[in-house]
Amino acid sequence: MATRTRSFRLGQTVITPNAQTTLHPEDIFNALGRHARCDWGDCCKEDWQENELSLREGFRLFSVYHDRAGTKFWIITECDRSATTILLPEDY
Repeated sequence: MATRTRSFRLGQTVITPNAQTTLHPEDIFNALGRHARCDWGDCCKEDWQENELSLREGFRLFSVYHDRAGTKFWIITECDRSATTILLPEDY
């Protein structure tokens, strides 16, 4: 029996200028793939559970990752799945 991979529509993918100049492109690409496969990264347990609910109910999705230099960044997909934003916490 084949295992189904969970995923959702990312919509238009955008990145803040600060995140684009700070993060390594490969780390961004890998994290975006994880986010799209419902791997919420380094979210706390409560945020992980909230994402699981949000996935089912159509709410905003929020992931936390760290790049190779240890810089924390977020990926947020809007509730209508029209856009996904990659940003640093200070960009919020």
